Amino acid sequence: MNADIALWKSTDGLTEDERRIVKRSLGFFSTADSLVANNLVLAVYRLITNPECRQYILRQAFEEAIHTHAYQYCIESLGMDEGEIFNMYHEIPSVAKKASWGLKYTRSISDPTFQTGTPETDRQFLKNLIAYYCVLEGIFFYCGFTQILSMGRRNKMTGTAEQFQYILRDESMHLNFGIDMINQIKIENPHLWDAEMKDEATQMILQGTQLEIEYARDTMPRGVLGMNAAMMEDYLKFIANRRLTQIGLKEEYPGTTNPFPWMSEIMDLKKEKNFFETRVIEYQTGGALSWD
Repeated sequence: MNADIALWKSTDGLTEDERRIVKRSLGFFSTADSLVANNLVLAVYRLITNPECRQYILRQAFEEAIHTHAYQYCIESLGMDEGEIFNMYHEIPSVAKKASWGLKYTRSISDPTFQTGTPETDRQFLKNLIAYYCVLEGIFFYCGFTQILSMGRRNKMTGTAEQFQYILRDESMHLNFGIDMINQIKIENPHLWDAEMKDEATQMILQGTQLEIEYARDTMPRGVLGMNAAMMEDYLKFIANRRLTQIGLKEEYPGTTNPFPWMSEIMDLKKEKNFFETRVIEYQTGGALSWD
C-alpha cells in the first residue's frame, strides 16, 4: 500500500472524481460483504442441507470476512475518516438504497423460526438466493470493481486495485456457486419456477440493475478513468442479461454489448503470482543490511 498512501496523500495525484470513486467503493463494499456474510451464516447455511453446499458456504463466509478485513486495511492505510466511510450506507442515498434493497430479502429468512417446506417459504428462500447471488454479488459489485480496476490499469492505487482483483476472483466463484444452487433448486422443485416466480426474479434483477446505474451516475458525474456513466449503464445491462440467462430467463436488454472487454480478461485469467516475477521486499531488506 506504500505507493497508494503516497498518491492518496499527495495534493495533485488524484482528481476529486477519482477520490470519490475510491471512497464510495470502500464504503459500499465494506458494508455489502458484511450483509452477505450475515445472510450466509444466519440464514442460508441453516436452510441448505446438502453437505457439499454447506462446505462451500463455510468457505464463502470465511472469504467474506477476509474481504471485509481487506477493505478495512485499505481504509486504515489511507488514513480515511472511518466515520465517513462506514456511515455511507446511512448517509449516501445511492449506497443506502442498495444496502436496504438487499436487507429486505434476508429479514424473514434470518428469523430462527423460519423453515422451508411449504411453497410460500420455499419461494421466499429462492428469492433470497437470487437477491444475494444474482444481484448483490452479481450486479451491485460490478460498477465499483470496474472503477477501481480501471484505476489500477492506469497505474493509480495499484495496491488497492490488486486486492480488489483477488476479491473479484472470489466473488466470481461465489456467483457461479449461487447460480448452480438456484438452478438445482429449480430442477428439484419445478412447481416453484412458475410464471409468477419467473416474473418476480426478472423484476428483481431489473431493479438491481437500475439501482447500480443510479450508483454509477452518482459516482461518475463526469467522465473519469476512460469511462463515463453511459458506458457503465451499457456494461451493467450487459451483466444483467448474463444473470438473467444464467438462471434460465430471457434477456431484457437485447443487443447490449460489453464496453469493457478488459474486465472479462481480468476475471478469466488466473490471479496467482509467478514468485520469480514478483518483487519480494523481504529479500531486498535483508540484502541491504550492514553486518559491521
